Amino acid sequence: MAIELHGYQYSVYSWIARLALHEKGVTYNWVEINPFAEDVPASYLAMHPFRRVPALVHAGFVVYETGAITRYVDEAFEGPMLQPAEPRERARCNQIMSIVDSYAYWPLVRQVFSHRVLRPLMRRPADESEFQKGIEAAPRILAALERAASEGQYLCGNQLSLADIHLAPMIGYFVLADEGRALLQKHPRLDHWWSELSKRSAFANTTPRLP
Repeated sequence: MAIELHGYQYSVYSWIARLALHEKGVTYNWVEINPFAEDVPASYLAMHPFRRVPALVHAGFVVYETGAITRYVDEAFEGPMLQPAEPRERARCNQIMSIVDSYAYWPLVRQVFSHRVLRPLMRRPADESEFQKGIEAAPRILAALERAASEGQYLCGNQLSLADIHLAPMIGYFVLADEGRALLQKHPRLDHWWSELSKRSAFANTTPRLP
């Protein structure tokens, strides 16, 4: 059955969903949706009533919310397991995913990346005060992730997990700002993790092409 992923090309959450599909080895069709446009198709709003991205369609089954999508991809398709089996490691995986959604997304992506990188590239006005708020919030977030990360190759041990997949695109955007890259380098475990994970082919193949 054909799989469709509806998302926005610059959306970090769409990137996360794409990365999960690539790491799982799942073939899918991409459907571009700009949630900021005035003419979002009614057919998409019927799938996602909150007008956000991404949404995944598989054999008539529709699921939105990125964490729900990536867990479904992991459990519904063959390929390497992306959620640890051991209870404490799985709890750690879920904890990191929650940190990413609850605390990292807004400062790292919507404040630092958007106002220092994306808005200037799109020739849209940037707000320096928003950027500064993000930079000031980032050290606490990075320190928490540094403490949560395991001593293995990946965030939850020696096997890639959804924790890595959810955090990597946000760090990928964050370090495009020179100030973000400098802050990451102050956290050696995270910095080493990032230098290795960013070399993975799935990461390179899903990285958005910015304007």
